[in-house]
Amino acid sequence: MAKAYGTPSGDLTDSGLCPSGDVHWNLPADSLIDLAVSREEGVLSAHGALVTETGERTGRSPNDKFIVDEPSTSSDVNWGDVNISTDADTFARLKTKVIAYLDSCDSLFVQDLFCGAEPSEALPIRVINQTAWHNAFARNMFIRPSTEQLSTHKPEFTVYHAPHLEVEDEKLNSQCFVIVNYAAGEVIIGGTRYAGEVKKSIFSIMNLILPKKGILPMHCSANTTGENTAIFFGLSGTGKTTLSADPKRALIGDDEHGWGATGVFNFEGGCYAKLIDLSEEDEPEIFSTTRRKGTVLENIVLDDAGVPDFTDTSKTQNTRGSYPIEFIDNRTRDSKGGHPQNVIFLTCDAFGVLPPISRLTPSQAAYHFISGYTAKVAGTEIGITEPVATFSACFGEPFMPMHPGVYADLLSDKMAEHGATAWLINTGWSGGSYGVGNRMKIKYTRAMLNAALDGDLDDVAYATDARFGFEVPTSCPNVPTEILQPRGTWDDSAAFDLTADKLASMFLNNFNRYAAGVSDDVNAAAPKPVS
Repeated sequence: MAKAYGTPSGDLTDSGLCPSGDVHWNLPADSLIDLAVSREEGVLSAHGALVTETGERTGRSPNDKFIVDEPSTSSDVNWGDVNISTDADTFARLKTKVIAYLDSCDSLFVQDLFCGAEPSEALPIRVINQTAWHNAFARNMFIRPSTEQLSTHKPEFTVYHAPHLEVEDEKLNSQCFVIVNYAAGEVIIGGTRYAGEVKKSIFSIMNLILPKKGILPMHCSANTTGENTAIFFGLSGTGKTTLSADPKRALIGDDEHGWGATGVFNFEGGCYAKLIDLSEEDEPEIFSTTRRKGTVLENIVLDDAGVPDFTDTSKTQNTRGSYPIEFIDNRTRDSKGGHPQNVIFLTCDAFGVLPPISRLTPSQAAYHFISGYTAKVAGTEIGITEPVATFSACFGEPFMPMHPGVYADLLSDKMAEHGATAWLINTGWSGGSYGVGNRMKIKYTRAMLNAALDGDLDDVAYATDARFGFEVPTSCPNVPTEILQPRGTWDDSAAFDLTADKLASMFLNNFNRYAAGVSDDVNAAAPKPVS
């Protein structure tokens, strides 16, 4: 007979399970990590962090993510290549296989948690994992209930995670699947050990629930001084986690937030930081989390002494660390902040033509929020020999089930209501494209960001970018003046113009699919190639 360990807050029969193995309920991360090591799911680093591997899938599998097309939400979802539909029968068939598989496991690991630090919007969830390390990840990433909350916890959504179950089915694109069923309040995940799928599935759920309440869900990080709050939008690798971890500002969260009636609130109880080239000098607070028990490190290479080598990308460039937000000393204790005064759009422009900092008009802010631009660099994928533009609407299109215009309208309304200023910060290349120029020094990016947040750029002179129409400051404290205007950093001005026009055209081509659904002012904010 199966034994229950920990603190049960229900019965798995409520979740359709009748497990034959032991069930570990709501264990703390340290206990889960000990179990993960004893079960050979991972090893400890020299500093006590759990080091795991995700196998073949070292990132999300967007082509294997589906939403059940059912009457209660069908009209809300922006169906297409991103939000791929499946039917209720397919979901039921695959759920039956997931349930049977989990029931046969020697152990299951259960966490009852919340998503959303605003009590009125906190979504009670249950995460059921095959492995201890994924359960530790879930406990790190979501909000942990108090003893009193746990005693009355009733999940509205349940995640069933069977990472080692691979299924052959004609309705799937591979042996992996991530399927959200809003009507049933369920997510089934199979065939992938990448832990990010667990948290992103719940993020997608919040992104459908909250807009109906007038709350903007955001793929962003956020920090505050108490009086001055900022939010940071950006795709992976653009600096969301790095730049929001600021010794002068308290962290609200590093990835997922809502903007509601009283301000910004974190969805999560932890952080999921990208660790490629992490250094103690540049990111001391994040670096310190990698040296603590309770942290889960994904696909990190250890040296002979068991010390992580964050420069080694032999397993993947998408190396990650999951840790509870309490590991960051400089944070807000309630994971909330006031209404933002500044909205930051981060991009890593590997073409090297966008200014390192620009101030945007409201229409430009809407345009670039919907565009969601960054660039991959040569060498990160087979066949990529020059920078490749990536556009992801709302800086998180794979997780946004509704039309991007819904989120853009909410952002515009909230910025107008609370007088927020929008800035575009390029954390990418200067002096040439990737392979010729150099990546912007983080100390300069921080100096520009701090100047914007502290009001030090309010009264400086600005020049208008010829193609993109941005207002670009001509001076900034603690930043060399010559790097503010990117054209002047290139040795070959003609090459700059050609590259900048090429990027502007990419923006235009991408935005064609949204042009009919936005205002004339937003369409007019599009870049204009010069030649």
